[in-house]
Amino acid sequence: MDKQPDARLERVLATLALTVVGVISLANVVVRYFTDASFAFTEEVSVFLLVVLTFAGASVALRRNRHIRIGLLERLCPRLRVPLILLQWLAGVLVLGLVLWYGGQFALEEYQWESESPGLGLPNWWYVVWLPLLALLMLVRLTQMTVDRLRGRLSDEP
Repeated sequence: MDKQPDARLERVLATLALTVVGVISLANVVVRYFTDASFAFTEEVSVFLLVVLTFAGASVALRRNRHIRIGLLERLCPRLRVPLILLQWLAGVLVLGLVLWYGGQFALEEYQWESESPGLGLPNWWYVVWLPLLALLMLVRLTQMTVDRLRGRLSDEP
């Protein structure tokens, strides 16, 4: 059996984020049902954790070569397979590089301005710093996946 590549750090992070979102949402529903009040922090924390979940899950999908891709040109003209893989990698590096750069600038500005979140009053950079960090992890996973595809260690078919 062929062992599937793994992005364990991101998989654990996504699992934790999903678990915490589920627990705090359930707790909020139960408390609201019995007391007609709700926890103030659940929306803020849930939105943050869903962003973490999205980026971590996307990183796992990158590592496993499970992102949507149109492989028609690769199948029609096998000679173009390697250049197309490299073009896909370059496009991914460009997009993730922009997210990393601007996300890093945004996190730095939030830190310098000492802005706080509206619900809990926590420093905003605590939330924003995850954007460039997870974009960097996605860049690493994209590169690993590309190398594996070029070396034939990772199938292009599901």
